[in-house]
Amino acid sequence: QVQLVESGGGLVQAGGSLRLSCAVSGRSFSVYAMAWFRQAPGKEREFVAVISGSGTRIYYADSVKGRFTISRDNAKNTVYLQMDSLKPEDTAIYYCAADWRPSDSVNIGFGEYDYWGQGTQVTVSS
Repeated sequence: QVQLVESGGGLVQAGGSLRLSCAVSGRSFSVYAMAWFRQAPGKEREFVAVISGSGTRIYYADSVKGRFTISRDNAKNTVYLQMDSLKPEDTAIYYCAADWRPSDSVNIGFGEYDYWGQGTQVTVSS
């Protein structure tokens, strides 16, 4: 069984930074594509960023491109989301998710992901 635990959320002023972490238990972490999604109140869950198991394929939503950076440390079974130049519209619950991908490909559809964390709240004040 794979378990995901996010941390690092909080309250920050617009223009500030936060770094989210997602620790993953279980074997074969490097075979999982890892993604971050977010869900704001009254809105649907949306894709933020994804990284392939090897770390060679990375994609971002247009809304965060140039401000957010996804990375992973396969030795620590952890994926990160560095969020800079935060805006009030980035306020949401952020979820990490794991998708078994031995082909080292990625997918941005949340329905493809097998495992999810419990979420961490990010609030950006104006």
